[in-house]
Amino acid sequence: MNVHDSEKMLGILHGQGYARAESPEGADLIIFNTCAIREKAEQKFYSQLGRTKMLKRRRNEVKIAVAGCVAQETKERLFGRAPYVDFIVGPQNIHLIAETIGGERRTALLDDNRELASTEVAARRGSEIKAWVSIMFGCNNFCSYCIVPLTRGREVSRPSSAIIAEIRSLSEKGYKEVTLLGQNVNSYCSDITFPQLLRRIDALGIERIRFVTSHPRDLSDELIRAVAELPHVCEHIHLPIQSGSREILSRMNRGYTYEEYMVKIEKIRSEVPHVSITADVIAGFPGETSRDHEETLRALRAIGYDGIFAFKYSPRKGTKAAEMDDRISDEEKSLRLGEILKLQEEITLRKNRALEGTVQEILVEGPSDTDGTLLMGRTRTNKIVTVAGDGYVQGSFVQVFIEQARHHSLSGKPLPC
Repeated sequence: MNVHDSEKMLGILHGQGYARAESPEGADLIIFNTCAIREKAEQKFYSQLGRTKMLKRRRNEVKIAVAGCVAQETKERLFGRAPYVDFIVGPQNIHLIAETIGGERRTALLDDNRELASTEVAARRGSEIKAWVSIMFGCNNFCSYCIVPLTRGREVSRPSSAIIAEIRSLSEKGYKEVTLLGQNVNSYCSDITFPQLLRRIDALGIERIRFVTSHPRDLSDELIRAVAELPHVCEHIHLPIQSGSREILSRMNRGYTYEEYMVKIEKIRSEVPHVSITADVIAGFPGETSRDHEETLRALRAIGYDGIFAFKYSPRKGTKAAEMDDRISDEEKSLRLGEILKLQEEITLRKNRALEGTVQEILVEGPSDTDGTLLMGRTRTNKIVTVAGDGYVQGSFVQVFIEQARHHSLSGKPLPC
């Protein structure tokens, strides 16, 4: 979501004559687009921000703007902490970035802005084959650990006509894949429902459609049927569980039990047999006992995710969880996280090895990050695959015979056309 917000700001500023600089030292304007979902991300931001202090002293004409969730969370207090910052722009006001930087110094745009859903911005995208498309903004769930409703506001959905027009334009420009974005895409509510929106997008003919993120409580049978029936919707669902403990899920205010979550998993796998399922997991939530932790490990074994994003619990000021007692020590959180990651690595490798000897279609994205002589692409189930790079171009679909599985990727041999 932050990546796409940055693309939008780049699009706006490009229209004002700005171009991307190679380094902060050569820039007239520096924008930090920030994340506050975890403390570590916020600390990284402040570390990077501090490095621009000397730059501002050497060239006072340089403008520094802070956007995103840290901007919304800290508000004007940021000017006191970092007086060399010129502008603060919350995530609901990024479409006003051009007016902001053209105005007076020490401007902060932090108001709730429900008009964001009807404001169209021409993004300057980082890829010519894959595109992010926001379908809604904000969140109404108020999970006890999450700061998003405080920084991105209440849910508001874009009109379906605007979304379809954007994706039709992307298809006409040669884009092969779109990923629909929302804090909880399942609760998209405009003139149509989210499953209905998927069906209309599928009819446009764009080759691959993905979406993130789904909330388990709102994952409907209608949505599962859409994933099963629509040829362009990829067989991958990211469905955060956060914990396998009924007690911890209740303290998290997630709105479902482990048993209810498992019913959804069983329905997904029944309707979409080859689906890839990934999730988020939090280790060391306040009050989490050793037994609660074991229940999370049990859930990982029972569900068999293709992959997870797992993190130590990070208290966020203003959330209910930040006020809870029974904090877990950082050392214990690290131990529990290590156990979660070790178990999941074993599961992921087993899942990947099951694909050895199969043929998978990949969309070639470009050179591999780890070996520039190879190309990297993804399967419909979002598995990374590397292949020899001869004769294939970015944006092409290639049938690949999978020869070797690794913990986080597959490698194989392209089959002749």
